[in-house]
Amino acid sequence: MKTNEEIVRDFIAAWSRLDVDEIVAYFAPDGTYYNMMNKPVSGHDNLRRFIGGFVKDWTQTTWDILNIVTHGNIVMAERLDRTQVAGKGVDLPCCGVFELEDGKIRIWRDYFDLATYTRALAAKP
Repeated sequence: MKTNEEIVRDFIAAWSRLDVDEIVAYFAPDGTYYNMMNKPVSGHDNLRRFIGGFVKDWTQTTWDILNIVTHGNIVMAERLDRTQVAGKGVDLPCCGVFELEDGKIRIWRDYFDLATYTRALAAKP
């Protein structure tokens, strides 16, 4: 069985494939995603809709892990998410806090500055 850190590393790598079903499969059936600018989203169907809604305009993404720390069922991953959206590049510093149980993500809290993302999208080419 993989360690919690390995599961989170695999989850982060999965985003580069932009396959919403693959991403959601890392969550427990009642898992919850706290994208801190929004209300929490729980359950595979809701996660699929929510994640699918914002990645639909992405053409590419690579999440670089800068630091990762594990303690028991908690994994904290500082990242730089590099994403192409509608022909524009967005480099977004993030920190994700993951709580895992039985090899699945029960809770994921992702912290970032939304203005960094929106400014990059609003910038003229």
